[in-house]
Amino acid sequence: QVQLVESGGGSVQAGRSLRLSCAASGYAGTGYCMGWFRQGSNNEREGVATWGSDGSSSLGESVKDRFSISKDHAKNILLLQMNSLKPEDTGMYYCALGVVFGRRCTIHTLPDSVESWGQGTQVTVSS
Repeated sequence: QVQLVESGGGSVQAGRSLRLSCAASGYAGTGYCMGWFRQGSNNEREGVATWGSDGSSSLGESVKDRFSISKDHAKNILLLQMNSLKPEDTGMYYCALGVVFGRRCTIHTLPDSVESWGQGTQVTVSS
């Protein structure tokens, strides 16, 4: 059974940085698509970033100049580096894992293919 455990959230002032981690365990496949999604006060889910097992990555338009995604393969941890945080980045951040058969791993393809979600970690950015 796949387990995803997020950490690294917190409360920071605008302009500061945070790094989120998602520790993955229990996945036996070789191909995967992992990503970060967030849900703000409007309760709408927004794709933030994805990382594919082929090394491909994608970032949402609102974060592409400030956030970066990477994976520590040795520890099997997905990382989201968030710089120049803004109040609109506030929300619950969720890690997800799925398999996007025959498609590129992006924030648009992953949502329909998620097999596991983490419990989420809260990010609050004050102005």
